[in-house]
Amino acid sequence: MSGIAGIISGESGEIPSSIGRMLRCMTHRGTDDEGYDQLAIGGDREDRGLSLGLGCRRLATMDTSDGDRQPLRHPATGDRLIFDGFISGHRALRYRLESMGCRFHTSGDGEVLLHALVTWGEQALDVIDGMFAFAFYEAKSQRLLLARDHLGIKPLYIARTGRAVVFASEVRAVLASGLVADDLDPAGIASFLAFGAPQDPLTVHREVRSMPAGTFEWISSETDLLRSGSCRRYWRFPTVEAQADVSHLADYVHFELSKQIRDHGVTCRPSCVFLSGGIDSAAVASFAKSLTGPVQTFFIGYQAAHVRDGAAAAAKVAEAIGSRHFQTILDDDWALQLWDQWLKVADRPSIGGFNTYVISSAVNDAGIVVALSGLGGDEIFGGYDSFRSIPRALRLVTGISRLPRPARQLAAMTAQPFLPAAMRARLVEGVRSGCSPLELAVKMRRVTGDVTLRKLGLDASRLGLTLQYLPAEAYELIQQPRDDVFRQISAVECVLHLGNALSRDADVNGMANSLEIRVPFASRSIVDLVAPLREHVKSPLGKPPKHLLRDAIAGRIPDMVMRRSAVKTALPYQQWMYGPLRESCEAAVQELAACPLLPSSVVHDLWRICSPDHGLSDGAIPMSLVTLGSYLGQMKSRRVASR
Repeated sequence: MSGIAGIISGESGEIPSSIGRMLRCMTHRGTDDEGYDQLAIGGDREDRGLSLGLGCRRLATMDTSDGDRQPLRHPATGDRLIFDGFISGHRALRYRLESMGCRFHTSGDGEVLLHALVTWGEQALDVIDGMFAFAFYEAKSQRLLLARDHLGIKPLYIARTGRAVVFASEVRAVLASGLVADDLDPAGIASFLAFGAPQDPLTVHREVRSMPAGTFEWISSETDLLRSGSCRRYWRFPTVEAQADVSHLADYVHFELSKQIRDHGVTCRPSCVFLSGGIDSAAVASFAKSLTGPVQTFFIGYQAAHVRDGAAAAAKVAEAIGSRHFQTILDDDWALQLWDQWLKVADRPSIGGFNTYVISSAVNDAGIVVALSGLGGDEIFGGYDSFRSIPRALRLVTGISRLPRPARQLAAMTAQPFLPAAMRARLVEGVRSGCSPLELAVKMRRVTGDVTLRKLGLDASRLGLTLQYLPAEAYELIQQPRDDVFRQISAVECVLHLGNALSRDADVNGMANSLEIRVPFASRSIVDLVAPLREHVKSPLGKPPKHLLRDAIAGRIPDMVMRRSAVKTALPYQQWMYGPLRESCEAAVQELAACPLLPSSVVHDLWRICSPDHGLSDGAIPMSLVTLGSYLGQMKSRRVASR
C-alpha cells in the first residue's frame, strides 16, 4: 500500500521539487519510506526532452525489506513501477512467472506485478486481480502505462495542464504539485450534491480527473500532454448472462470466497477483521480464522438508547470463531471530538466515511496495519433494501398505472411503509414519473433532487450531465439487460455506490490512519462469478436476502447471525449538526454560501429547511452542505499557507 505520485513535463528541473511536495502531503499513506526516480519519456521523440518523475510513499504490508522499496526497477529491462494496493493471488502468479524464467528477490506483490507487466504488457490486466492503481514505465519504448483496478477500489487522479501530466493517489497531492489550478468544476459539484460523492471521472476541480475504474492509458509523447485522456477499458460490469451449474453454485462461491479471503489475509504486519455483526464480515472473519490462523476482530458501535447496532451479534461471532475481539463504542462526546479530525483528513468532499475513520483510528492505535472488510457483499449478493423495494415498486406501477396521477402517488406512498421517509419519497417520485428499473435504482442513490439542484443553479443538461446528474460514461457503464432487475440494481450499487463512494471513503479514511483496508468480496473473480448470474439464482422468491451467499457460507457462522436482519448503525448526524456541532457546521455552510458558483441565499435556505424541526431531510443534504463547505474552507487555508 502506498501513496504514488508522478509528473511528465518538458521542464525537468521543476519535477523533483513538485513531487517532493506531493509526497509530503501523503506521508500518512506510507509511513515506512520514500522513493523517487526521474527518467526520459517519449519513445522515438527524444528531441522533445520530456522527463518523467516517479515518487512513492510506502506502507510495507507484504515485505519490509529495502528490496521492496519503490519505484521498483526490473534488473534486465530497466522498467519501473510505482504501485498502490494489493494483488490478490500474487503467490500463484509468482509460481507461474517463475516457471517462465522470472527470478524474484522479495516476497512482495509489487515485484510480482512488475514481472507480470514486463512479461505481458497491458495484457497483464487480464491476469491480475485485487485492488490497485499503478504507473509502469516501459524503458524500451519510453512509455508510461497508468491503470486502475476493476471497481476503482484504489484511487488515481490525473491532471493535464497543457505543459505537464500530473497524477497521484490523492487530489490534494495533485494540487500540491504547484502545477495544477484548484479551480472548481460546476459539473463535479453537481454530481457530488446529487449523490453525496463525486462521480467518476469528475472531481470538484476542473483540471483534476479521477481515472475511471477498469481502464488503462499509455502516455508516450508530448501530444499526450495536451489532449484529454485516452483511457481504454479492460473490464466492465458483466453484461452477459452466465450459464451456471446451479446444483454446485454454492460450492463455487464458497471456494472462490475462501481463496480470496486467504489471499487477502497474507501480510507481514499485524492485521484484523472489521466485524459489523452482519453475515458479510462474519464470513470474512470465520474464513480468515480457519485459513490464516488466529485473528483479531474490531467492532464500532454507538451508545444511545434509540440506536440499534450489531454489538451483541459481533461479540457472538467473535466468540464462535475464537477471535480476539475489541469493541469501540462511541458516545456523543467522543464522536464530536473526532468530527473535526474526520473533516480535516478529507481528500474530497463526501457524506460518508465517518464510521471508517473512527474504527481505523482505533485499529491504528492498536498497532495494526492491515484490516479485512466485508465491503462489497451487499452490492454483489443483494443485501440492500433496493433489491427488494424496487421490484415491489415496479409491480406496484403495473397495479396502479390506470389511477389518476395524484392517486397513483398516494398509493405508492402507502405501499412502501417499510422504507425511511427520504428513500420512500425518491421511490415514489420514480414510480410517479414512470422510471425504468435502472433509473429507479439510480434515483434511490440520489441525495439531492433535481428541483433543489436547479435552484442552486446546477442544471444537468447545461453541465453536460445526464438527467440523473451523471457523466455520460458513468451512465453507459451501468447499462444492463432490461429483463434482469437484480443485475441492474447491482450494477448501480457496484459502480456508483461502491466504486465512487464506499471504496473511496474506505481508502481516504483508512489511509488517513495508515491502515490498508482490503475487500475480498469486491475481488474481480467474485464479481465475474456472481454478477452475470440470473436473478432467480441469486434471489429466489420467498428466500431471505443474499440467498446465494447464505448457501455458500452455511455452517461457517453462528445461526443467530444467519437468521437476524441486517442492522446498520445509524449515527445521529442531523442532531449533531444542528445541536452541539452547529457553530462549526454553520461556519462550513457559510464557506459554501460564499462560493461564487452557488446562490448564497439558496444555500442558507437549504440548510435552514433541512433542520430536524422541519423533518424534510434524513441528514444527507445538510451533511453534503457541511462537507463541501468544509472542503472549500480547507482549500482556502492551503492557498493562504502557500503564499
